[in-house]
Amino acid sequence: MNAPPIQRLVTELARLPGIGNRTAQRLAFHILRVDAEEANALADAIREVKERIGLCEVCFNLADGPRCRICLDERRDCGLICVVEEPGDVVPIERTHEFPGRYHVLGGALSPIDGVDPDDLKIAQLYARVLDGDTREVVLATNPTTTGEATALHIAEGLRERAPGVTVTRLASGLPVGSDLEYADEVTLGRAFAGRRAV
Repeated sequence: MNAPPIQRLVTELARLPGIGNRTAQRLAFHILRVDAEEANALADAIREVKERIGLCEVCFNLADGPRCRICLDERRDCGLICVVEEPGDVVPIERTHEFPGRYHVLGGALSPIDGVDPDDLKIAQLYARVLDGDTREVVLATNPTTTGEATALHIAEGLRERAPGVTVTRLASGLPVGSDLEYADEVTLGRAFAGRRAV
């Protein structure tokens, strides 16, 4: 029903995560309604981010130069490394203002079914970074999924072999604040019990 250029825009927008066909259509019609200057600003922002943003040479986070802003910040504790799966995982951790160290982005999680092996991730670079520096602790903040857990266990084992003096920790998991016990699944409740602490 739509003209080919509109249909192409709808199709491209629908490929974005979390955007279905109806939302893509609403976005396409919104782009058509705004003036050319606003639509071009959106197109220029997309083009610029694809041209200028790459990976940090140290931690593999997103960067607009050779190093990301976190690696360039001298106030950050370089002896403390938090390992995450994707660059987007850094943002919620930073919002807590609880982590003073630096990051290491793996670029995914181990998943032999999907063909993702240790060589496909930045695990070897993590080991080299830990051995070359004065790292005291590595915090494994991979997602609490099957693949995230497998990745954390693989890295913990590798670090124990290569750098036994480095403390390896895992983010605690358990009940979210404001939830009721009756709605918690067995795995979450089990982890909450395992990670209990004195008050």
